[in-house]
Amino acid sequence: MHRVSAAIWLFAPLVLVPSIETFAMEASQGTFEVSTRCEAYQSFKKETNPGSLQVRPGESYRILEVNKEQYEWVRLQVSPERNGLRWVSATCGSVKDLAIARPGQPQTQTQTQTQTQTQSQPLCRIADTYDSYVLALTWQPGFCLHNPNAGKKPECQAMQKGQLDISHFTLHGLWPNKAQCRDDYGNCNGAKLDLSSATVDYIKPWMPNFYYGTQFGAYEWKKHGVCQTAMSDDDYFRLAVDLTKSFNDSAAGRYIREHIGGAISKDAFYSTLNQEYSSANAANNFLLVCRGGFLQEVRIALPQDIKGPRTVRDIIHGNFVAQRAEDPKECRSDEIRIESSGSGR
Repeated sequence: MHRVSAAIWLFAPLVLVPSIETFAMEASQGTFEVSTRCEAYQSFKKETNPGSLQVRPGESYRILEVNKEQYEWVRLQVSPERNGLRWVSATCGSVKDLAIARPGQPQTQTQTQTQTQTQSQPLCRIADTYDSYVLALTWQPGFCLHNPNAGKKPECQAMQKGQLDISHFTLHGLWPNKAQCRDDYGNCNGAKLDLSSATVDYIKPWMPNFYYGTQFGAYEWKKHGVCQTAMSDDDYFRLAVDLTKSFNDSAAGRYIREHIGGAISKDAFYSTLNQEYSSANAANNFLLVCRGGFLQEVRIALPQDIKGPRTVRDIIHGNFVAQRAEDPKECRSDEIRIESSGSGR
């Protein structure tokens, strides 16, 4: 049985951080050798690509910027036109001899990692090198009403209009996690999302964006799902849905749902978990995420091996984190408000 490091709580948030394009770092040298045909985005967050520019295998470019030190995106001049300065995913090729210039500091060389068939691929982009998982479950009414990025999401708009009622936990994502990479493990090379229609129907009630399309699911698969190869995309999402259901129906999940429209006690929630798992350490695997005192999400630390059981309790199976690490998104107050579906109408 694998042990979960306390560093697991430094996992990858998807919707609660500003665009990482704003933290671009200037590269004073380095080249990008393209191995996969990829889109070249003016904004990788918005996936805007005026002119439908692409990079192609065999091409090589000087790197002008990276989005952060443990880079996911590189900025290249892919065409001489004014709008030819574009962001390309680092998984689309190999980075060579990258050096980053920081204001007031000497130039530093970024070491690239080498593995068989993954020459110079960033360490945190290599599939099947994860050491644990994080299951992120959204409290949809709290997210839709109190997260500034939620307004354009069709499921949030439908809830606002009273066309969709969600009074259970929904799936944000099932994330392979690598403690060494902190919150940067993801975007490994892998196939695009190609779910069966039966799986899409299975997901819809538990990941309600699927009622309106599969864009968010494709994003989750591209960023996280492809970093594990033990499961197909159908199996991966079906397991994630089953784990979502199991927490929703657990004693801790019921405790939250019984207080819809009111408030819960954070201490009482963690106490419920400890009682449910018969351990004083069980609550260390669970983190409550808030915005403005309103519940947005529950994140659950899971071990490396999640195949077999279909419930959160059976997968954890006594594999508890010794101490919950601090996280800036954790609910700070003992009183946590639980929004009801459509309460913002």
